[in-house]
Amino acid sequence: MILQETFGLANGVRIPKLGLGTWRIADDEVARVVREAIDIGYRHIDTAQAYANERGVGEGLRASGVPRDEVFVTTKLVAECKRYSEAKDRIDRSLATLDLDHIDLMLIHSPQPWAEFREGEHFFEGNLEAWRALEEAYSAGKLRAIGVSNFERADLDNLLDNGGVKPMVNQVLAHVGATPFDLIDYARSKGVLVEAYSPVAHGALVDNAELGALAGKYGVSVPQLCIRYCLQLGLLPLPKTANAAHMRSNAAVDFEISDADLEALKNAKGDTDYGAAGAFPVFGKKREIQGDAPSA
Repeated sequence: MILQETFGLANGVRIPKLGLGTWRIADDEVARVVREAIDIGYRHIDTAQAYANERGVGEGLRASGVPRDEVFVTTKLVAECKRYSEAKDRIDRSLATLDLDHIDLMLIHSPQPWAEFREGEHFFEGNLEAWRALEEAYSAGKLRAIGVSNFERADLDNLLDNGGVKPMVNQVLAHVGATPFDLIDYARSKGVLVEAYSPVAHGALVDNAELGALAGKYGVSVPQLCIRYCLQLGLLPLPKTANAAHMRSNAAVDFEISDADLEALKNAKGDTDYGAAGAFPVFGKKREIQGDAPSA
């Protein structure tokens, strides 16, 4: 069962192969969601400072009754944090908000502040400052692993060439029709595990007729097909849902996509309409972000 399988990070830490994303799940709702997910068998929960639901995630974890060391928790520094002192403070704040004595994985949420996402500036110096704070927290045992999100090759190289600890994870947008193969291959060559957020394109692929036909061939749903696609590429998918039935379905992916069908999915093209999620800069559009940001 996929919920019992893990990847190994570069430092030897094991990370469950399938996680639960919590973007856009309110703080007063997420405790229930996390508790239900853990009851179902999930052992990997992904949150972020920008989601404003870390408190609820920690509450749900404790309410589950499952020992702390059996659940892998990820959070992220807000994208606007590019100063060492601020990053150091925010790491401690996440520990306090989650009410945990350690975080399993902490990421820099984006190389750029969201309002300047992909506009040309890489913020190399600021990312190194934030990275130094993560490295210190990692060395102190506050964090079991550290990594990044939405980083392109140049952003990775900045940390690989100038940091003391190599990033262990890069969490990126990846789904059928929008898979950054060159970046995935490069990250893998550097020992960086790639996580795939929005593996079903925030639900935008659910009604895709071609995917529906292929899913029917395997007797699965479109989300199951999309999640399995990521897994067979060696990615760690992070589907987000607050629905327990969907959690169970998303984890029922113990089938195999044939080589020919996988190749067809890899070559799928399309301008995906992300709906409301398309307002976020990670999907190529702009809006002012006030403490909110895209991810899993």
